[in-house]
Amino acid sequence: MTANVKQVYRITINAPIRKVWDALTRTGEPLPFFFGSVMHTTTLGPGAPIRMRTPDGKFTGVVGEVLEFAPPHRFSHTFKFTSLDDAPCRVTYELVEVDGAVQFTLTSEGITAGTKSEKYMKQGSEFIGATLKALCESGRPTLKQRLMLAMMSATAFTSPKRSRSEHWPLDGRIS
Repeated sequence: MTANVKQVYRITINAPIRKVWDALTRTGEPLPFFFGSVMHTTTLGPGAPIRMRTPDGKFTGVVGEVLEFAPPHRFSHTFKFTSLDDAPCRVTYELVEVDGAVQFTLTSEGITAGTKSEKYMKQGSEFIGATLKALCESGRPTLKQRLMLAMMSATAFTSPKRSRSEHWPLDGRIS
């Protein structure tokens, strides 16, 4: 039996909850905190598919299905890296107003222990939280974050063929 891992990342964002929620759930444009990916979906409601694609739409890095959508407090979906054979896990974004700020919590659970997904999710959670914080508080990512995003964009062509978007249509099932 393989153990599952749960990871929790929490950060306080000094911005109104609606601003953080709107940034987190924006579709159709590059989202710096999601590594410059564009969130594609048919609707943000339970059962809807989610695809995180490069801005040019050629590659899909993450696929999933909306599990919960309760504005402006909770958004949850399944999560699978298209470049890996690892099983899907669940990610949940929670926003709670605390003393004029927002406590942002990113919980990843059901990750198979010892997989690349476990490693990537741990590294990615901190970048997502810190970049979302910078974007909501100052209007843009920090210089270090922008440099990382530029480097990722410049190397997008090295994505594996299995991540090409034609393999991950919005009406396709995730296995």
